[in-house]
Amino acid sequence: MTESVTHPQSPVRVAVIGVGRMGADHAHRLAERTSGATVTVVHDADLARAETVATEISGARVATDAFSAIADPDVDAVLLASPAPAHYEQVLACLAANKPVLCEKPLTTAAATALDVVRRESALGTPLVQVGFMRRFDDEYVQLHKLIAAGDLGTPLLIHCAHRNPSVPTYFDSEMLIKDCLVHEVDATRFLLGEEVTAVTVLRPTPNPSAPAGLQDPQLVILETANGRIVDVELFVTSGRSYEVRAEVIGESGSATAGFGRRSADFLEHFVQAYDAELQSWIDAVRAGRNVDGPGAWDGYMAAAVCTAGVESLRTGQRVAVASH
Repeated sequence: MTESVTHPQSPVRVAVIGVGRMGADHAHRLAERTSGATVTVVHDADLARAETVATEISGARVATDAFSAIADPDVDAVLLASPAPAHYEQVLACLAANKPVLCEKPLTTAAATALDVVRRESALGTPLVQVGFMRRFDDEYVQLHKLIAAGDLGTPLLIHCAHRNPSVPTYFDSEMLIKDCLVHEVDATRFLLGEEVTAVTVLRPTPNPSAPAGLQDPQLVILETANGRIVDVELFVTSGRSYEVRAEVIGESGSATAGFGRRSADFLEHFVQAYDAELQSWIDAVRAGRNVDGPGAWDGYMAAAVCTAGVESLRTGQRVAVASH
């Protein structure tokens, strides 16, 4: 860790790797709305796109290689919004450089590589990896978590969830509903209940006739937790309407919801407050030398382990136990 990161008056110099729609949004958020941060380097496999973003942010320049961006002496911390298959090697490079990293989900594309990240970070003796599960910073989810923790609902028994998109890109396949969508409900379940998901069952309802050929949409997922709670998740990503994410916790003495009646055009609009809070919290943690203030490498690994089981259940139609170490 460089002295400039922990000095209370020095801004954290951030490299943003991957400046597609989400990464560009994060780069502007860091540069324009996050106290104590500055964007010094941007990188994207599409160098023209990186150049465009760099010209929009004062003081930012383009790195032609992700690993040189991570190692750059003008970079104190790294935000990864690159394609998921690139995350593993890029996160390892951040660990090797001893630089805090906020990695958009998934941490890696496989449970085995996510576990390797956990073990390598543990060997360093200091936390460096935060995973971008932004719902932990959403005001409604935060309030729901507080209600459960305070015992206002009694013992939580069930959670009903819905995750709806108006549409998805043409490359979206059935497994991506698990890896890209369900992963957020998995982390939200662990956040709200404070326990692990131990088994997954994926059901295939009648497919939406408007969905692309080969895409099983919707899907209904049943998550079982360590203490016997049941979480049902409706995944419907070709609804043709608005973006909607909601959860209802049913407890022994009451119920409470997050997201009901809240509809948006897309995820960036829907979770703008959560993203703002997430990045500010991360930068504050880096400046203070804590590096992480939210879901870490272990959370990324457990989400990957549950999704691995979910993909197997989607393929087999069977209940699949979550294998974790």
